[in-house]
Amino acid sequence: MRFARSSGILLPVTALASRGGIGDLGPESYRFLEFLAASRQHIWQVLPLCPTGYGNSPYAGSSAFAGNPYLISLELLAEWGWIDAEAMDGLPTGTGPVDFDAVEARKMPVLQAAAVRFLERGPVDSELATQWAQFGRFCLAEADWLEDYALYAVLRRLYGTGAWTAWPEPVRRRNPQTLAALCAAHAQALAVERALQFAFDLQWSRLRAAANEDGIRMMGDIAIFVSMDSADVWANPSLFQLDEDLQPVRVAGVPPDYFSPTGQRWGNPLYDWEAMRAAGFAWWIKRVRRACAHFDLVRLDHFRGFEAYWSIPADEETAVNGEWVKAPGSELFQHLEAALRPLPLIAEDLGVITPEVDRLRQEIGMPGMRVLQFGFSSRAAHNHLPHRFDAQTVAYTGTHDNDTTPGWWAQATAEERAAAEHYIGPVGDHGAWAAWGLIRALSASVASLAIVPAQDVLGLGSEARMNTPAVAAGNWSWRAPEGCWQLPGMAGLAQGLAGLVLVTDRDNDPLGGADGGDKRTNAETAS
Repeated sequence: MRFARSSGILLPVTALASRGGIGDLGPESYRFLEFLAASRQHIWQVLPLCPTGYGNSPYAGSSAFAGNPYLISLELLAEWGWIDAEAMDGLPTGTGPVDFDAVEARKMPVLQAAAVRFLERGPVDSELATQWAQFGRFCLAEADWLEDYALYAVLRRLYGTGAWTAWPEPVRRRNPQTLAALCAAHAQALAVERALQFAFDLQWSRLRAAANEDGIRMMGDIAIFVSMDSADVWANPSLFQLDEDLQPVRVAGVPPDYFSPTGQRWGNPLYDWEAMRAAGFAWWIKRVRRACAHFDLVRLDHFRGFEAYWSIPADEETAVNGEWVKAPGSELFQHLEAALRPLPLIAEDLGVITPEVDRLRQEIGMPGMRVLQFGFSSRAAHNHLPHRFDAQTVAYTGTHDNDTTPGWWAQATAEERAAAEHYIGPVGDHGAWAAWGLIRALSASVASLAIVPAQDVLGLGSEARMNTPAVAAGNWSWRAPEGCWQLPGMAGLAQGLAGLVLVTDRDNDPLGGADGGDKRTNAETAS
């Protein structure tokens, strides 16, 4: 699918200012939409919205379908009547690095109390009547994943771990009688989980609708693999390469390369693609359908794994002794398009990419990615320079896995700096100038989509980096300074971005010709 030429900003929802210690879908998200509109930007890219698991990574979620309750706005819940405003007293306001343990300890009890109040008052409070009807329809429409996720979330608290392989034997093997007894014993807790998912969906769908009304598309992410400690694997063990004891036989990763002599052993269980094929790829169809219910554009992380994936024996400590194994490739995407229409998908095809991967992407008609920071290295990465782009490109100054451009500039080699200055002009030691030089180059390119991380827009250094791959701690916690998206105070910054927009489709087609299906989630369509 081809996208109308446009630009946007990558900003994780968690990085917004908010009440409760983590960014959310409340007032600051709407201020950011106002900033995007004033900047003539048409895309807001976010990271995966799933409940986070190991290391607080959104790419290691406890569900590929559920929303992260941490992102629910308490202010909006107060407006709805789910909580009293006083319930937020004492919770942190504004910004500061996300402390995920503190969010779990302090914000989650308020969210759970709000859900209990909604469940108690919904059937009898006329002011909640509409939402109560929406909630019932949401539970029916999403039951296929919602029931498994709700039970998984309750059980991980009950047993003190998300490692479901350590749960009692009848539970981990999903004995029907055992699960029925657990559901009966924990009916209230299950209802709370359903209500929180409904609240997330409703808040997200309204934010997306507001964005679409202003010609802004929401762009999200699908991680190719799922976490072993997830509702997905617990509920569907036959779709993964597990042994008779439900332990992984082989796991995902990438082979040794320039960055790591032992490769990367990610540890995700690999799909049993034969089982997926026998089921008509139904799980993947449901997963992509869910993503398109949330987003207008969807980035497929680690696209090369759809052509061939690095398969590592589960008992290996490194990725060295893995092997490449063919994946379904175009067969999977043919099933997806037959079920879901042409899809607004983008391939994350960074790293060492083979001609077979390129052919698969081109066969599907999917744009690939380029990162300007890579273009000035000594590793012959010149296809990342704007004059080498074609229109089927989604280009970035850097991604969530890169250092910020000022941070990159501070650590760049003399050769990299010289190459960059030949391209964008003198920078010296001014990292923010380097960021805006790359932004200008990106904006002038023929790439269909030009995306800039918020940190580069703000000229922030390495202290604002979102993620350092292969580093276990300290990631995902950055938040933007309070007030940085507030108009009219930031009008100058907005005008600077707007001035770089050479072509806009805003007045013609506010969604840029990318048909992602119905722009609302089931929480909203339930009305």
